[in-house]
Amino acid sequence: MATRVRQDVPGDTKHEHEHPGEVHSHDHWHVTHHHVSGPIAEFEHKSSYHQHDHNHAGVTHAHEDRSEEKERKDHESQAHTHDHNAPTGRRNANK
Repeated sequence: MATRVRQDVPGDTKHEHEHPGEVHSHDHWHVTHHHVSGPIAEFEHKSSYHQHDHNHAGVTHAHEDRSEEKERKDHESQAHTHDHNAPTGRRNANK
């Protein structure tokens, strides 16, 4: 069982808030970087999306430029990183 790590937002406790961990489903994006060429390692972004249950660990953070409601709505248009072998955090859930 994983232990939750204490999270703080130094210098912005006024806007600090917590999002509990959750498992949910929505269309979500994945972005990969593909090396194109050039001596300065130029990359292009390639994106794809799909839908399946996936989890998000709880997080404590702060922002004053958007409401928590707007942040939750924007979440669906953000690229996500998760383990596709266990996207909900439960390995061997189907066995």
